Amino acid sequence: MKADPAASGVAESSDPRVEARADTHVMRSLLIGIFILMAIYALSFARAFFMPVILAFLLALTLTPIVRFLRKQGMPDVISATLLVLLSFCVVAVAGYLLSGPVIDLINNTSAIGQQLTERLAQLRRPFERIMEISQRIEGLTQTSQEPGVQRVTMAQSGLLSQAASNLLSAGTSITIVFVLSLFLLASGTMFYEKIVQSFPNLSEKKRALRVVYDVEREISHYLLTVAVINTCLGVVIGLGLWALGVPNPQVWGAAAALLNFLPYIGALITITLVTVIALISFETISYALLAPAFVILCDIIEGQFVTPTVVGRRLEINAVAILIAIAFWSWLWGFVGALMAVPLLVVIKVFCDHFDGLSHVGNFLAAQHTAVDDEEISETEKAAGA
Repeated sequence: MKADPAASGVAESSDPRVEARADTHVMRSLLIGIFILMAIYALSFARAFFMPVILAFLLALTLTPIVRFLRKQGMPDVISATLLVLLSFCVVAVAGYLLSGPVIDLINNTSAIGQQLTERLAQLRRPFERIMEISQRIEGLTQTSQEPGVQRVTMAQSGLLSQAASNLLSAGTSITIVFVLSLFLLASGTMFYEKIVQSFPNLSEKKRALRVVYDVEREISHYLLTVAVINTCLGVVIGLGLWALGVPNPQVWGAAAALLNFLPYIGALITITLVTVIALISFETISYALLAPAFVILCDIIEGQFVTPTVVGRRLEINAVAILIAIAFWSWLWGFVGALMAVPLLVVIKVFCDHFDGLSHVGNFLAAQHTAVDDEEISETEKAAGA
């Protein structure tokens, strides 16, 4: 007697084990989603704690190759870490002191800069003059339509000095945490490796865990140090070039180029825009003023297309979509500092995922390179789907 296929299908679909596995998969997905939402909320709520801690880890990873090199030369980790952290603090303090004056002057002269830029671009403003005139008339009618006996009451902002002092104290505390924590991380030496080895019972598991952690730490530290050096050199070259062209405050724009270059695509665009504005209001002819942004564009092209891929390598390249999403997310979460940390954190996640089989698909999604085998597989998949 033959079995009914429909009956067997119903029996298979109502198998308790299949339903249990489906329920387990759903519950696991829900728990992962809840955990991600709670983690995002924790990062936003406790940003004053997490932001300096993550900055300290990134700084420690950046300086780790130098500490490792000095260790091979016979210098203890405590001494090398102390010297490097003190040197980093002095560089940041001196740079902040030298740049504070020109930056404050630029901020105070923002209205004058805007007026000068408007005058230089008067020919582009003509189509909008009619709209501006109408808006001014509407504003004048609104102001004169008030009753003569009614007085306008304005609320003065209070506590500006106390708020500024509080922000300054908070920034000083965060900077202190960053440098002190990075000092302890660098001076700890091989303590974390010893703890990792002690956490696994089998020798093979100890070797594998130690190899994975060491590879991740080495690749990330090499990447961060190399990118920091490249961005510093880029800032120096741009600053010297703008100084040769006669652009005011070239050290400010060189430092801005070095800092903003941690934001791929967006940082270069911001630097070019700022240099273009300053050049247009500083020089008589527009043709000569455009030499400054053209020089910045040339430097960015050479750095992005030749220097960084050659020195860093293309294995750690991240696709543009993931970079823009990461910058948008971290800037929304932690502001400008979060945007600067977005790409280094993305590289950390990619390198970490590449060393674990269960997370390799995440690392593959973040990667930018496409091999010929991948293209062939994609074309075969598309043909199969069309068939």
